[in-house]
Amino acid sequence: MQAKDKQEGGDHYRSMAIQPFQYIHANGIGFAEGCAIKYLSRWRSKGGVEDLRKARHFLDLLIEAEEADGA
Repeated sequence: MQAKDKQEGGDHYRSMAIQPFQYIHANGIGFAEGCAIKYLSRWRSKGGVEDLRKARHFLDLLIEAEEADGA
């Protein structure tokens, strides 16, 4: 059994055609972006609006970091 075939705490990722981790890893996506993708991918099947707020939080963190770096 591969790690992607096992999930702790539910099946909201295993039921997806492509799990967020697979997409994030294959595309070399950074931490903040990856967290936002994870929460956006699961909000309907797990955390509802709270997961949308978590995704927004990571986007806000990324925006602030990029603005501070002068991007």
